[in-house]
Amino acid sequence: MRLALIAALLLAGAGTAAHAQTTPCAAESCELRLTPAQLLASAERLVTLRRFDEARPLVEALKLAPGYKLQTRFLTGLIAAESGDFHAAADQYKAILADDPAQTRVRLELGKAMMAMGKPQSADKQFRLAGQDRELPPELAKAIRGVRAVIRQQRAWRLDVDFGIAPDSNINNATAVDQVTVNLGGYQLPLELNEAAKARSGTGQTATISAGLRLPVGTDLSMLVDLDSNGSNYAGSEYDDYLVQFAAGPELRLSQAASISAEALGAQRWYGGRLITRQAGIKAGAQTILGASDRVGIQLDMRHTEALFDPGYSGWQAGLYGTFEHALSRSLIGSVSVFGRRDWLNEAAYSNKEAGTSLAFGGELPHGINFSLSGTASHAVYDAPLQFFSAEPRRDWRLSARATLGNRGIRVFGFSPELSLAYARTDSSIAFYSTDRLRFRVALARYF
Repeated sequence: MRLALIAALLLAGAGTAAHAQTTPCAAESCELRLTPAQLLASAERLVTLRRFDEARPLVEALKLAPGYKLQTRFLTGLIAAESGDFHAAADQYKAILADDPAQTRVRLELGKAMMAMGKPQSADKQFRLAGQDRELPPELAKAIRGVRAVIRQQRAWRLDVDFGIAPDSNINNATAVDQVTVNLGGYQLPLELNEAAKARSGTGQTATISAGLRLPVGTDLSMLVDLDSNGSNYAGSEYDDYLVQFAAGPELRLSQAASISAEALGAQRWYGGRLITRQAGIKAGAQTILGASDRVGIQLDMRHTEALFDPGYSGWQAGLYGTFEHALSRSLIGSVSVFGRRDWLNEAAYSNKEAGTSLAFGGELPHGINFSLSGTASHAVYDAPLQFFSAEPRRDWRLSARATLGNRGIRVFGFSPELSLAYARTDSSIAFYSTDRLRFRVALARYF
């Protein structure tokens, strides 16, 4: 295919087209014919020379050539970025990555545009994924790591918001059985559960807000401030569930790759329209980057719970979590975590030890699709028996899985659609505590 253009639009780039064909001039007008490849080379040269006004008509003409969508989008993005329109540039780069997430150069340019737009967290994500390209020159890979270190040191804030609806098979997280056996006066008696004690399904409105600040107070020292909240609202207030947690404390950067932090925290939970727990404690963590593809982190969470619904559930809780994260490719990341938890509560029958592991896998696919898959398995052993149910301490196996699918290529006022399916199951030695829950969620999410 050949494209005919008026010479007045092409003379500046014609010199680079070694095989261009020129027809004789007539009536003070000349015509130049270029193949799409020659047209692309001319447009690229003009962009390199920063002659954007001359390059734009060539890029517009190139859009007529089949098979050059990626190149025209990229050049349009470069021209927009160099002209200061970073939002338009980001839109072009995102469109390319939606079709092909493996375009490293495009991802780097998107990271630069995000930095210019004041979105360092989004930029860091793009640089991180670009850094997984094993064909990167060593000096460029090193530069990317340096830029990411600067971003982590200077990133000031983050805000993630989503809201949606969630059909749920067990909104009261009730037992999965219809009958339990209890101990009364030395006898074991089977009891049928009434409707109030059984699982109830429903559909609620849900929302999540997660925000954070990193305020520099020294060369390698910052103050962290975090707010996390989520809630589910159902018809009436009997099963409404809301949680708010606030944390603040220092973070010390030991090197470009390693940091440690400690934060005091407070949390409150409301259920059924009333406050049911208050918590206060501390969380401390450390993380380090290993090479270009791996990251290791560890976190300690210790807090005291005041249970307003039953003082037997008041007491101390502690958890230790370790995570290893590996970049499987330029757009896919996997992680494995192990954890241990201990509850020292006022009632020994409620106190327990739990250990488990989690696996997660996720990333970006063509056409703007994002996905994640995760699963957790754990085993809990309680300190003392609940004599009403059993002479033996309770033992639980707990399983959960989640699948999430989103499309960042679709935006409604900056929000993108997201679907998630979550399943949780507890198999307990005491039948009353066995549960089964399936939750489907349709939401709109935005990450600032």
